[in-house]
Amino acid sequence: MSSLEAIPAAAAVARPALPGSLVLLLAVGAGASVASLYYSQPMLGIMTPDLRTSDTVVGAIPTLTQLGYALGILLLAPLGDRFDRRRIILAKSVVLVAALLLAGFAPGIGMLLAASLAIGLSATLAQDIVPAAATLAPDAERGKVVGTVMTGLLLGILLSRVVSGFVGEHFGWRAMFLAAAASIAAIALVARRHLPRFTPSAVLPYRALLGSLATLWRAHPALRRAALAQALLSVGFSAFWSTLAVMLHGAPFHLGSDAAGAFGLAGAAGALGAPIAGRIADRRGPEMVTRLGAALTALSFAAMLLSPLLSPQGQLWLIGASAIGFDLGVQVTLVAHQTVVYGIDRGARSRLNAVLFVCMFTGMAAGAALGSVALAHYGWAGVTALASAAALAALAVRMLPQARLP
Repeated sequence: MSSLEAIPAAAAVARPALPGSLVLLLAVGAGASVASLYYSQPMLGIMTPDLRTSDTVVGAIPTLTQLGYALGILLLAPLGDRFDRRRIILAKSVVLVAALLLAGFAPGIGMLLAASLAIGLSATLAQDIVPAAATLAPDAERGKVVGTVMTGLLLGILLSRVVSGFVGEHFGWRAMFLAAAASIAAIALVARRHLPRFTPSAVLPYRALLGSLATLWRAHPALRRAALAQALLSVGFSAFWSTLAVMLHGAPFHLGSDAAGAFGLAGAAGALGAPIAGRIADRRGPEMVTRLGAALTALSFAAMLLSPLLSPQGQLWLIGASAIGFDLGVQVTLVAHQTVVYGIDRGARSRLNAVLFVCMFTGMAAGAALGSVALAHYGWAGVTALASAAALAALAVRMLPQARLP
């Protein structure tokens, strides 16, 4: 264990700057764990014939994973205020390794769907790592530290598609899940040695702890606004990424899973803006950042409505440029929303984070489901129209005066 003493979660004490190695560990841990949610997406095209099932059934894999994540945040993430976050992180790591192994060795679609739900539930260890970073960081550097850890998390989301697309194409989709299990196991061993203990900030029984989520929701309009806006942005984000591989697999592109995953590189470029957003939020407040991020997201999605006017090659370039823009918009808005939420009540950060991310990943699950329907009935134009409308709604939420929030 680290030589650091147990960290009091609620006390307003001056803390030294975090060692860079610890911030790196938290960033890598958050990224690797949340990446587990997205490995399947670029591989859906090659999983369908291997599992001898339909595109519709295989499409339930990312939906169940996202729903499991939302459910895990709701039921498990609040425990970070009640128990030592270090123990929770290590326990969830063990379960996530087991779930990834189950997916890798699944004999059929039924077992894989069950494993996908379990992956979603246990990958919520990322939502224990982010509040841990906020607790460890000095108040004056919280936005910067959270932004850095979120960069790791967001790069995990985006680069997971690059990695899984390549691995799935060249080594098979099962190899990707097995490699992911090995990476989580390695991170857990390092965390066991270097992550400090955390003193719980709440003594509520479990039922009361969950009940307090509704109390926090009713008490804080800033929390409701952040959660709703981020959920709407997540609808478009998930609709795009969960349908991209299927769209590229068909006419006129006929591209494989590695090509679909490569678009994650464009999104990763956008995610690098997260630490900058954190610094701006520290200095000038997060409100401006949320509005700029939502506006950039809406503009980037709307630009893809021009795709029918371009050649296939031009469409690919437009998709890549739009991915950079909307990923940057979504990620900087998320960092700013977290800055808002973590500043509401330092003793309830895990629960506040749980509310924010339950809404966010409920939006992602809805986006995956709605995106599949839009693609099936209206083509790629339907997906981009859905994403654009959701982003514009998020911008409207951010522009609405605080006094008019319910």
